[in-house]
Amino acid sequence: MQFVNYDGLKDNMLRITDILDKTQAYLPPEDQEMIEKAYIFSASVHQGQLRLSGEPYLTHPMEVAGMLADMKLDAATIITGLLHDTVEDTLTTTAQIEAAFGKDVAFLVDGLTKISKITLGSQEERQAENFRKMILAMSADLRILVVRLADRIHNMRTLNYQPPDKQKYIATETLDLYAPLANRLGINWMKVELEDLSFRYLENDAYSELSRRIEKKQEQRDQYTAEVKGVIAKEIAKHGLKGEVEGRAKHFYSIYMKMQNQRIDFDEVYDLIAFRIVLDTDKDRDCYEALSIVHALWKPVPGRFKDRIAMPKANGYRSLHTTVIGPYGERVEIQIRTREMHEWAEEGIAAHWRYKEKRANLGTEDQQIMKLRELLDVQQEVDNPREFMANLKLALFPDEVYVFTPNGDVQAFPKGATPLDFAYSIHTDVGHQCIGAKVNRSIVPLKYELQNGDTVEIITQTGHHPGKDWLKWAVTSRARSKIKNWIKTEERKRSIEIGREILDREFKKHSLKLSQLLKSEDLKKLYEEHNVNSPDDVMALVGYGRLSAKHIVNRFLPEIAPKTEEAFIDKPARKAKSAPSLGISLTGIEDVLVKMARCCDPIPGDEIVGYISRGRGITIHTVQCTNVQELDPERVIEVSWNIKDKQTYSVDIRVVCKDKKGVIADVSSVISAMDINISHAEVETTPELQAICNFRIDVHDLKQFNQVVAAVKKVKCVISIERLKKS
Repeated sequence: MQFVNYDGLKDNMLRITDILDKTQAYLPPEDQEMIEKAYIFSASVHQGQLRLSGEPYLTHPMEVAGMLADMKLDAATIITGLLHDTVEDTLTTTAQIEAAFGKDVAFLVDGLTKISKITLGSQEERQAENFRKMILAMSADLRILVVRLADRIHNMRTLNYQPPDKQKYIATETLDLYAPLANRLGINWMKVELEDLSFRYLENDAYSELSRRIEKKQEQRDQYTAEVKGVIAKEIAKHGLKGEVEGRAKHFYSIYMKMQNQRIDFDEVYDLIAFRIVLDTDKDRDCYEALSIVHALWKPVPGRFKDRIAMPKANGYRSLHTTVIGPYGERVEIQIRTREMHEWAEEGIAAHWRYKEKRANLGTEDQQIMKLRELLDVQQEVDNPREFMANLKLALFPDEVYVFTPNGDVQAFPKGATPLDFAYSIHTDVGHQCIGAKVNRSIVPLKYELQNGDTVEIITQTGHHPGKDWLKWAVTSRARSKIKNWIKTEERKRSIEIGREILDREFKKHSLKLSQLLKSEDLKKLYEEHNVNSPDDVMALVGYGRLSAKHIVNRFLPEIAPKTEEAFIDKPARKAKSAPSLGISLTGIEDVLVKMARCCDPIPGDEIVGYISRGRGITIHTVQCTNVQELDPERVIEVSWNIKDKQTYSVDIRVVCKDKKGVIADVSSVISAMDINISHAEVETTPELQAICNFRIDVHDLKQFNQVVAAVKKVKCVISIERLKKS
């Protein structure tokens, strides 16, 4: 074979020979030749381009292709890895890609290019549109997402070359969305690496400390791991089972989250090592036999057994999990699975594609892929970027419960799901007409939280419709989206009726007819001014209270002075009016009562939005406030801070400390020393010898609040501090 010598390649760079060695075992020679051709093409068009690290740009597509080859993906996917940036970053066109490498590769590269070509205004809009495009592309071909994940992993591995602010943004996005997406595809190694790399940049001090403490006891853990592996291997061999026993340290981020969620110290984390029995069998019953062997060796811990073989996770993961009291009284977590289950657990969708080539029918795995696509379909109905991102994060839930249909089929739902979620998973009409449910043959309310093993039957009534309170009980993005759409449609119908009545009444006051408006050329001007398209849209604006009926009538009564106008939103060329008492600037709105939402207590520096309340002015919420997601998006408006005079804003914080003498006084004195007023304080202690202190403090802005947080964190015995948000 002929290879291109790329000037400037570092000795440790992955080479095309490495990738071809990986693929030689499972791809035919003609595919190998196409991969080499793609390498030559990529090297040629990226010639002279450098990464921030100073390395040739080619190192990036090579590393991405190497990961895809490790996963034993098809030639088209590996070639896409080599070419994924060519259309975006060079003069290459999709047509050239298709001519050289075929329609399949061109489609994949085009899908990845479209994700990257975003020209929207705000960072939030760009992020939302990025993920919307990725989901659309993913629905067409899941390989696009796998390449995107490999691309993100290499970018995370080289994140140290980015400036600190960009490191934080990319790491946050990775942890919030890319790692859960990898989890949904079942690609565990990707999920783990993305989480650990994100953790390193978002909580560097905690990451370094955890790394140091794990390394300190490494030798001791290695000895314990070898001993437990030896005992298990000997015992399963004695019973005629073949396979291997693995012992692995849990990844950093999972340990850190366990410490945070359970509020425990590193020394209290008992299961730093997880053991895995991988059996050379295709029979599920052998896994259960291995389980009985383990339970005969050591006493199982009650409530710590999970049967993911009988009830697989939504991403197709299957395994038995148990925790036992092992040697020296240590708790030991053990997973038991077949070789095929193990490949799926680690490589997810990639393993599915591999096995599909070997066997004619893989119903279960195909169903999992369909579920994944269905899970994301509802996102395409959402227009608001904030709502879209909130729904997407909700869709990527990590915790699930498994319930049965009356026919005995297993369905997976996020933790906290209710019969409403179950009803909408069957059909939209079943959800809309749901009036109750039977769980385990007993009638339960709609707000009942489903539990593992429940058998659920939905009770419907023709003509029944959703209510706003359903949004408090529904958890899945599908159910919430369908409920919101119904409410929005009904509210619009009512608003059109109300608007028509108000306009008709106002026109009659001046001896005019509403039909005059509908025939008038002024109606088209109203469309342009208020960005609407039909008479119904105008009626709806009046019904919502966004457009004054008098404002419309004035167009037919030119002698009436402009001061009678009452329209207060979406008016062109209207100067912004500020509310000096609260430091809020409201574009295009005058003389409106403004108040801060108590659910989230916004302070200057927070990203904020306003919500128009009928008859109660405008309420200011933080963008992240969970209540904002339940509000009518048509009544959410843009607002901004406009601070002229220094003033204080109240905010609630919770400080968790070790319950020791004087620690409360220490925390209070630190806050007071910064000239911060504590307007309210509550303290309670826990059986775990912790003191939970809730303070209400008055600060000028987010910067001062962050200074308080940093100062309190330095107090000895303080475990954590967080800003409280009320539901």
